[in-house]
Amino acid sequence: MIRLVIGNKAYSSWSLRGWLAVKQSGLPFEEVTVPLYDAEWDKRRGGGEFAPSGGKVPLLWDGDTVVWDSLAIIEWLADKVGRDHFWPEDDAARGMARSMAAEMHSSFAALRRECSMNIRARFPFKPPATDVAQDIVRVLQLWAEARARWGSGGPFLFGAFGAADIMYAPVVTRFVTYQIPVPGFAAAYMEAVLAHRWMQDWIAAAQEEEWVIERYEPQPA
Repeated sequence: MIRLVIGNKAYSSWSLRGWLAVKQSGLPFEEVTVPLYDAEWDKRRGGGEFAPSGGKVPLLWDGDTVVWDSLAIIEWLADKVGRDHFWPEDDAARGMARSMAAEMHSSFAALRRECSMNIRARFPFKPPATDVAQDIVRVLQLWAEARARWGSGGPFLFGAFGAADIMYAPVVTRFVTYQIPVPGFAAAYMEAVLAHRWMQDWIAAAQEEEWVIERYEPQPA
């Protein structure tokens, strides 16, 4: 059976992507959650099953094969169960979906830095810095194009839920956490993502976690 090692559900955006990918595959798996940055973190990440990834999560073990990095996990699982589980059938749509996933993987550094994932929190809105605002606009542009061109078959970016939605799901939670204003089409897309049964399960589990990472929590004024 597949074994998936993830971090805290409240905070770990990449873990959410890896977890959604395994759920999307339909394969049975064992889920192991490890608290990030606790007293044992440095010791834990230095060896054992963490060694191949350098201590990063998510980490997927499939027999003797180890795969880390969320996008690599998506591709590994797509090879196992069929690429149509993750990517659109149409060539042009699939090309755009892969490009969007890759851009999410490699870009949006300002948004990641200034709007850390915290599913349990709500921060009062404040106008974002210029580089964060540019990231937000770019995300919305990508969502708008995908929905306009390929979204007629369902409420997600390319109609059916797939790899692109998996990669952008943590951004949806960030926009909620930081109360980022979005246009109507984006609000509708975000509602669809948040209402997905797997997202509901993840959010509920995050609410039950006992771990708190103070650096990602609202600070006293």
